[in-house]
Amino acid sequence: MQAPSVQLYAVRDALAADLEGTLARIAEIGYDRVEAFAFVEQAARLRRALDAAGLVAPSAHASIIEAAEPEPVLEAAQEVGAELLIDPYLPPDRWRTADDVARLAERANTAAALAAQAGMALGYHNHSWETSTLINGRHALEVFADELEPGVALEVDTFWAAFGGADAPALLRRLGQRVKAIHVKDGLMPTTPPPLPDDVAGVTAVMAQYTAQQQPAGRGEVDVAASLRAAPQALRVVEFDDYAGDIFEGIATSLAWLREHDA
Repeated sequence: MQAPSVQLYAVRDALAADLEGTLARIAEIGYDRVEAFAFVEQAARLRRALDAAGLVAPSAHASIIEAAEPEPVLEAAQEVGAELLIDPYLPPDRWRTADDVARLAERANTAAALAAQAGMALGYHNHSWETSTLINGRHALEVFADELEPGVALEVDTFWAAFGGADAPALLRRLGQRVKAIHVKDGLMPTTPPPLPDDVAGVTAVMAQYTAQQQPAGRGEVDVAASLRAAPQALRVVEFDDYAGDIFEGIATSLAWLREHDA
C-alpha cells in the first residue's frame, strides 16, 4: 500500500482558522501526505507550512481544464510540490452528450500538455453525474477516458461514482492504469441514483443529503475494500465532503482502517 493521503478540503474549517496548526495535527495523526486545495492564492505559505509539519502534497486540486489563465494555477502547483494536478469539478451540463464529453476531453488534453511542460501530470476528479449520465450504455466518465491522451490521469471518487449508479470496483478495473488516485470515502448510498436537477444549486442540495451522513472508511454502505483491491496502483486519498463528528477523529479512523485493510 502507498502511504495514504488526506484531502485538505475535509478539514477546510480548521485550515481557515489555523493553517499551520491544522497541518501539524494531520501529521500527528500519522499522515505524511496531503492533497492540497484552494492553494493558488497562498501557495508559498502552504508550502512553508507543509515543510514545517513534515508533509508533502503529491496531488492538488484546482480548476484548470476550463481556466482562461492556467499559468498561475500551474505555478502555484509547482510551488506546493504537486506531481499530479487534478481538476476537481466540471458541472453536470458539460456531460450530457458524446459531443459534450469530446469537447471536455479536448480541453483536458490541452491542459495536460501545459501541465507536462510544468513538470506534472493532469488529472480529473469525478462527482456523481459522470457516472449517472450514460452515453450509448456507458458511463460518461468512461467515454471521457477514451478520448484522453495516455498521460492524462483520473482520480476516481468511489463514493460519488457509486452514488451515480456505477459498480465502482468494476469501473476501476475497466479504467485500469489511468486511475492514479482514488478518494476513500464512505457513507449511506441511495437505493437508486436520485435524479439531478439541471442547476448547480439543485444538484448541490441533492448531494448535501448524503454528504452530511458520510462516515469513516468501513463504517458506511460503500464497499471500500473492493475498490481498493480494484486499483492497487492508485494513491489512497481519504476525504469527507462533510462529517457530523470530529473531523480529525474521522480522518484518523479512516487511516487506521486503511492500515488494517489495505496491506
